[in-house]
Amino acid sequence: MGTFLNQQIRKYLGENKVSDYIIAKQFLNLKITVKGLIKDIIFIIVGILAAGFGLKSFLLPNNFIDGGVTGISLLVEELTTYPLYILIVVINAPFLFLGYIQISKSFAIKSILAILGLSLALVFIEYPIITSDKLLVAVFGGFFLGAGIGLSVRGGGVLDGTEVLAIYLSRKTGLTIGDLIFGFNIIIFSTAAYLLSIETALYSILTYLAASKTIDFIVEGVEEYIGVTVISTHSEDLRLMIIEKLGRGVTIYEGKSGFGKRGENLNKTDIIYSVITRLEISRLQNEIQKIDPNAFIVMNSVKDLKGGMIKKRQFKEK
Repeated sequence: MGTFLNQQIRKYLGENKVSDYIIAKQFLNLKITVKGLIKDIIFIIVGILAAGFGLKSFLLPNNFIDGGVTGISLLVEELTTYPLYILIVVINAPFLFLGYIQISKSFAIKSILAILGLSLALVFIEYPIITSDKLLVAVFGGFFLGAGIGLSVRGGGVLDGTEVLAIYLSRKTGLTIGDLIFGFNIIIFSTAAYLLSIETALYSILTYLAASKTIDFIVEGVEEYIGVTVISTHSEDLRLMIIEKLGRGVTIYEGKSGFGKRGENLNKTDIIYSVITRLEISRLQNEIQKIDPNAFIVMNSVKDLKGGMIKKRQFKEK
């Protein structure tokens, strides 16, 4: 098997003789890519099941709604005869197209599959109705729906397109993503209060708060930026990767290795610093592993940013 794969790699590279290093690197890249893809698929599948459970076991039987695109879909279902599994796909469609333009092709594909999977789960999976207590429905319905959305984000996609629109508008208006999402939901809940009832709107706000806090807990804030410090002997390759593949700016610090008893023997090294979004963490880690699995990485939350390449378009895969 190994010989066959080696031959395929040589054939792919168009060389008769390929070093063991190149072969090992190709295997490593393939392994990291497959491992990352499997992890994303698991996150998205579990997210679909959790969101479906929150909707069919809690919210739908009790005529509750949530915020975001899911809330709009639930509200339209209450007022029309259209089924929820169709509304979720249709209403999310323009946001997914925006995600394809603004974020990446990979993100859009994963989001489409996630939303289609949720639609199918609502049709074919028979979830039990857990309770009719309004407080429990609001809290736990929001919890499971938020868990599903958060897990999907961890998998590189979304089950609700509101975040995509908020990311786009934040670059145009200068408002934060959190402020924009809050504004969208004020409109949704005000409409629910007018068309349904004030009581329904109040419980829906509680559902949204439960879902929002659950998402924050799982994703640790989808709108936050992360400062990344990388120390590696392959600093130049990492610098080019961050600029070309992620479309982010980098800062290079000159440093020295901390090992050694005598200071004059410490090796000089370049320290890379960059700022990314949480949606890009998984891909950045995978790309770093491909270049230097032994790289030392430090990440921390960053706020109050201004200037640089922070507000520019995220990476776009070809």
